[in-house]
Formats: sequence, structure tokens, C-alpha cells
Amino acid sequence: MRKTTLLRVAAATIAALLTATACNSRRGEDAQDTAAGGACKGQQTTGITDKTIKLGGIYPLSGPASAYGTISKGVAAYFKYVNDKGGIDGRKVEFVVRDDGYQPPKAVEEARRLVEREKVFAVFQTLGTPSTAAVWDYLNQQKVPQPFVATGASVWGTDDKHPWTIGWQPNYVAEARVYAKYLKDRMPKAEVAVLYQNDDFGKDLLGGFRTALAGSGVKVVATESYEVTDPSVSAQMASLARSKADVLLDITTPKFGSQALAADAKNTKWNPLHIVNNVASSAAVLRPVGFENVQGVVSATYFKDPADPQWADDPEVKTYKKALHAYAPDADPANQFNAYGWAVASSLYQALDAMKCPTREGLRDAVRDLKDVKVGMLLPGVTLSTAPGDAFPIETMQLMRFKGERWQLFGKPVDTRKEFGPLTK
Repeated sequence: MRKTTLLRVAAATIAALLTATACNSRRGEDAQDTAAGGACKGQQTTGITDKTIKLGGIYPLSGPASAYGTISKGVAAYFKYVNDKGGIDGRKVEFVVRDDGYQPPKAVEEARRLVEREKVFAVFQTLGTPSTAAVWDYLNQQKVPQPFVATGASVWGTDDKHPWTIGWQPNYVAEARVYAKYLKDRMPKAEVAVLYQNDDFGKDLLGGFRTALAGSGVKVVATESYEVTDPSVSAQMASLARSKADVLLDITTPKFGSQALAADAKNTKWNPLHIVNNVASSAAVLRPVGFENVQGVVSATYFKDPADPQWADDPEVKTYKKALHAYAPDADPANQFNAYGWAVASSLYQALDAMKCPTREGLRDAVRDLKDVKVGMLLPGVTLSTAPGDAFPIETMQLMRFKGERWQLFGKPVDTRKEFGPLTK
């Protein structure tokens, strides 16, 4: 798969850092890091003992994407809940969170800190395509698992040179396919305007959308990009409005998602169907715009919305809300980012519990051998599945529409593997 300029720059940055630290960086197999014996003999046990597992996470707790930072609270609450229940196979989890401010060079610094100073077992959850791209060469060379990264870039599943890294959420191409199918079925002659972030995230989803529309009557008639350092997207939205498109596809991170939704609401002369990508669909993004101004907006999801009354009696959602109040009292249970953190942490629990060897190699292999694994916070019909040649754990999503003060699911879950075929390496 062709790497973009961002990935090439990140790789060059990492190469320079690795050269500078080659003399004192461990390459994964210290003499003491040997499993007890048998098939596991010689594998890495850094960060794991019979009683503990030490995990690291890198999130933008500050900076332009800080809205995502609360995901770490959902993750931490889950691990604290599990610890109080006896841990994972008897092991208590220590979760070390570092802030990269959504800056790739800072992500590199924090990844090295977690591996070389904190001696973590795995770097679970690097958030964002730029930060993940900046550190995956380093982590793979160090043979440190990088499971379930918090980004849907398709490269995490199509690149076979980084076996220690894998995604979790539906990749951006899969998400784009869901929107494309919806438009082809419901608005077969639609004209679409697209606002997208000018990086691998935005280009990946836009590219997948164009490909999924091929041969249909739905056309992309206008596109505008923005940089994460831009103060606003008002100029881009004004330009897109002039297209008079029937649909606005909004491929943004939370800050810019709010801005785009607000600009759309103010422009009474343009009334497109507004589709906002999943990563900017949280109520925390919509609330500042005013719920009355986002009625009818469409998105897609794959896990249960804790604010949706239909899940009020759901055992997992009830456990999540109770645990969040107990272990992260400053975190809003209705915030979907917190629910995301809970869901991805419980997915890692499944992988850790399934390890054939209690080693880094054991986790690397476990996340690539998932067989329709059920996770309580995922929607009915959505499971985790990976296999040789398929490194995308989740590829099923369901559409939702904002009505009143919450999202409401509609239609049936769309398994994009079956609808469009698997993404291949």
C-alpha cells in the first residue's frame, strides 16, 4: 500500500532516533526475559509476571485533539474494575498513560519512555494516525506489541511489515463503504461535497468512499481539506456550500466536526444530508452546536451508546456506568469516547486471556487469531475476528441518525466484508 508523505516523514524521524539510541536500546530479548519453558521458552516476558501486567497508552490529553483524551479514562476504569474482580488470569493490570498532545515527535518520546523506562509489556492504544505512524517502526523493531491502536487507518491491517501492530475499530475504508452503500440505496443520484482532514486519516476515508461509489450514480462534486493546525473550517464550509450538493460528508476530528456542524446549521440556504464520521459523532461534539441544530445528522457506529435508553437494562452498559462512577467519577458515562475506552479495553482482556504464552509474542499472536469473539459493549452482530491475511478485527457497523437528544440506530448492521469483499494486503 502506498505510504503518504506523513508516513514517510514519520519513518524518517524514527530512523534518526533509532540510530541515535541504537547503543542503549534493547532489542526485545534480554536474558532474563524468558518464559518458563516449553513452547514459550525464549520469548519476552518484560512487563508481565504471574501477578501483574504493565501496559502503556499514549493519548492527546492536551492539544487540538484533546477531546479524545477521555478515552484513557474509560480504559483505566475498565482495568481497575477487572483488578478488583481478580485481574486477568490472576494478573493485576497497571495502566500508564502518557500525553503526546497529538504531536508525532512527542509520541515518539513517550513510546521510548514507556518501553525503555517503564518497561511495559505492550503499548496499548496509541491514538491517532499521525502518532501511530510515528511510533510503529520503533515498536516493531523493539518487538513490543502495539495492539488495538485508536485509529481506523486501513494501513494497520494491510501492511505486513509490522506484525506487532494491529488496529481495532472499523477501518476508515470499511466505514466509508457503509456510507456509500447507504447513499447508493437511498439517494442513488446524490451529489456529495466532502470536508476532510488533510492527512492519512482524511485521505483514507475519502479514498475508500470514492472506490465504494465506483460505477454508481452517486458523485463527489466538491472537496475541501483542512490542516489540524487551522483555527477553523469556515472558509472550507463556505466553499462547499456553493456546490449545492445534496450530501455533506464530514471527515473530521472532534474540534473541526463541531465547527462544520455549526457552519452547516447557520447556512439556511444549503440543507444537505450531513454525514459525520464516527470519530466526530460523540455527543460532546454535537452538544456545543445545540442538539436542535443537528437533527437528522447521520453517522455509523459499532458499540452501544450508553445514553441510548434501549441499552438501559443491558448488563454490560449497567456495569460500565457503575464502574465509571466508581473509578472515574469526573468522567461522563454518556460520553461515547469513555464507552469506546471501555469496549477496547475489554477487547484486550479477551486477547490477553487467550494468549497461549504469557509473553509479548503470545499477545502478538493472540490478537491475530480472534474467532468471532463477543465483547459486551459491542452492538449485537458485531464481533472480533482476525485470521491470516485479515488483520481487521471489526468490519461491521450500523447506521444511526441523531433525533431529539441522542443517536438512534436504524437499518441493519452492515458487514462490509460480505458487502464489498475483504480488504487485502
